[in-house]
Amino acid sequence: MTDLLSLAGAARRYDLAQPLYAGVPHFPTHPPFAMSVTKLHGELAWPGGASSASELISMGGHTGTHIDALNHFSCAGRIFGGAEIRQSYSGGVEPCSVDTVEPIARRGLLADVAGYEGVDALPADFVVTPEHLDALVPHVEAGDVVLIRTGWARYWNDPVQFVTAGRRTAPTGPGPELAAAQWLSARKTFAAGSDTLAFERVPSPGMAVHVHLLVESGIHIIENLNLEELARDGVLEFLFVATPLKIRGATGSPIRPFALVT
Repeated sequence: MTDLLSLAGAARRYDLAQPLYAGVPHFPTHPPFAMSVTKLHGELAWPGGASSASELISMGGHTGTHIDALNHFSCAGRIFGGAEIRQSYSGGVEPCSVDTVEPIARRGLLADVAGYEGVDALPADFVVTPEHLDALVPHVEAGDVVLIRTGWARYWNDPVQFVTAGRRTAPTGPGPELAAAQWLSARKTFAAGSDTLAFERVPSPGMAVHVHLLVESGIHIIENLNLEELARDGVLEFLFVATPLKIRGATGSPIRPFALVT
């Protein structure tokens, strides 16, 4: 235990989450983030003058920096493992809901595609290919978490640009297509993530990457990461730590991921 605490204390920490605020970018099919203070200081005071403030938070499980559970997508009426779906509006979607995802502490690898291409941010229609992954993360092992940097984290405070690349008719952004998803599944990654709204390149009429990773391969997807500081410091390998909220029946959950580097 002493060695573990010493190691953690000496490690550099990188916050990989985006901030949440009213108006935060979100996929149109998911609820937005909203917060309202419900109790102001001074409205209720205890003897001696102590008081407290509190708030009400509302958001979707796929809003902000979050992880997709394996039950987020289905194909032909089945989810990962060929399981039959049990679902209701009140009870959620089973099996493979987000409460079954164990706390994550795994090797993380950064594929800085924007840096590789020599740009601050990839163009909206850019496709991340297996060749990019071969060049940037050639030594992926089973159970790793691969994070793809497109540079779009810099648009987080500009929802129109982040979601639709400047008022296009549908969510638009760079990312992998099926070939790169198959590259990831062939290496049996635990999860793949990026700094974009949808991970895969969108528009994507059939959402083939989500279907392949979540339904066919049992690989989680993490979206809306902030990978700018990792890229700035040239950190390519790290301990990736995150945990979803334990919400029964949920198809996703907000997370506060971070990277530890010794």
